[in-house]
Amino acid sequence: MDEWLMQKMQEVTEEEQGYLNGRTLVEMDIYRYPRGRRLSDGSRQFEVDSQLFLKKRKLITVRHHSRFVEFPVHQHNYIEIMYVCMGEITHYIEGKELVMRPGDLLLMNQHVKHRIKRAGAGDIGINFIVLPEFFDIPFQMMHKQNSIADFLVGILRQNNPVPQYLNFQLQGERAISNLMENMIASLVKENTVSEEGKHLKRAGASGGPDERPDLHNEDVINQYSMGLVFLYLISHMDTLSDSSSQNYEDIVVQSTMKYIDSHYKTASLGHIAEDFQLSYPTVSRMIKKATGFTFQELLMRKRFQKAVMLLVETELPVEEIAVHIGYENQSYFYRQFKARFNMTPSQYRNMHRDDTAIQL
Repeated sequence: MDEWLMQKMQEVTEEEQGYLNGRTLVEMDIYRYPRGRRLSDGSRQFEVDSQLFLKKRKLITVRHHSRFVEFPVHQHNYIEIMYVCMGEITHYIEGKELVMRPGDLLLMNQHVKHRIKRAGAGDIGINFIVLPEFFDIPFQMMHKQNSIADFLVGILRQNNPVPQYLNFQLQGERAISNLMENMIASLVKENTVSEEGKHLKRAGASGGPDERPDLHNEDVINQYSMGLVFLYLISHMDTLSDSSSQNYEDIVVQSTMKYIDSHYKTASLGHIAEDFQLSYPTVSRMIKKATGFTFQELLMRKRFQKAVMLLVETELPVEEIAVHIGYENQSYFYRQFKARFNMTPSQYRNMHRDDTAIQL
């Protein structure tokens, strides 16, 4: 790993200094809002909140795992990917002890509950905090049914949520390590630039010309980098030491999502039913049960995801965009767009034209 980056990762944070000074419990306010959801026994559930870490319109960020304290059982409202740079990080999931060493990778969806053993000064783990939308491009890069694709499908599951995790003991496989470290460096530098900008503003300095990187380009690069990591992982499935199970319904839903991604203009539920030789009601129930959305809702989500990208990033007329995503009926497209975003397509374009990233 780059010397500058490793030095940044080893710096003792203000939070960690508190633990070194004698604080024995995790500083909860860093990870969740004070009014957390309460459990049946009256205690608050420890759910780490992405809003406390992600900047506006960002889909991904990183922070190093806080050392010198044991993390009690908790979960996240985002996807967490942990990558270990030095030492060991030990997780406990479903009664299993998962000891991660340098180069190892752990993917966990929003429903996994786990605790983490106290890490020492030389134990450096990097947490990727990722919203589901980030995985749109990596998912499209998957070409066949596999554990990674099943995991990405599980991210969308809203009804009957199932905890899913994948633990790869890679022993520092070089190609994957390079990609992970490049993403970490990109996101750490981005966070550093942002923090320096805040300090300049507080100091009253003008800051000169805006020297921020093109954050949208960085996001896209990181999405493709993560997709490449997943493709490499598929060829290293022998390093998958622990994972959650997969089932036939997930295979059907995974195929549906890939089909919508590549055929959003003309996609139909009948195509999926015919492919799997299932009745319309059966495949419809599978999709709804697994994702919480109907086929039409998933299709519309994808179409409007494409529409807003074209509105912000191109000069195509709104009418052409509607046809491009599969809506010949212009009036219907306008009505659906306004219902979803509370504004017309033209108003959306004007409001978001200068955005560095798009978040639906």
